[in-house]
Amino acid sequence: MPLSEHEQRILAELEDSLSKQDPRFAEKVEQTNVYSHGGRRVRWGVAGFIAGLALLLIFLSTSVLLSLAGLALMFFSAVVVERNARLMGRASWRDITRPGRGDDAHTSVGPRTDSLRDWLSRQRRRSE
Repeated sequence: MPLSEHEQRILAELEDSLSKQDPRFAEKVEQTNVYSHGGRRVRWGVAGFIAGLALLLIFLSTSVLLSLAGLALMFFSAVVVERNARLMGRASWRDITRPGRGDDAHTSVGPRTDSLRDWLSRQRRRSE
C-alpha cells in the first residue's frame, strides 16, 4: 500500500533530521540492506566453519577436547550460515515475486503461484 503525501512528507522530515543529527549512522543505514548484513554473517560463518574443521583435523589424534571444540564451532557456524542464507533467500524471493508498478501480477509471477493465490483467497473468504 503506497504512503499518502502526508506520510511521505513526515518520513522525509524524519530522514532529514536523522541525517543532520548523526550523519555517519544515516550513511550506514542507507548502505546496509538485507543482503549486505546477511552476506557478512554468511562469510563469517564460512570462516568459522573452516577454522573449526582445521581444529578438528589438527587435534583429532592429540586432544579430544579441542577436536570437540572444533566440531562445536563447525556446527555453530553451519547454523549461522543456514539461517542467514535462508533469510537472504526469502528476501530475494519476495523481491523477485513482488510485482512492480504497472506490472501485471499474472505475468510476473506465474501460473503455479496464481493457483496458490486463488486457493488462499477462497480460504480467507470461507473463514470470514
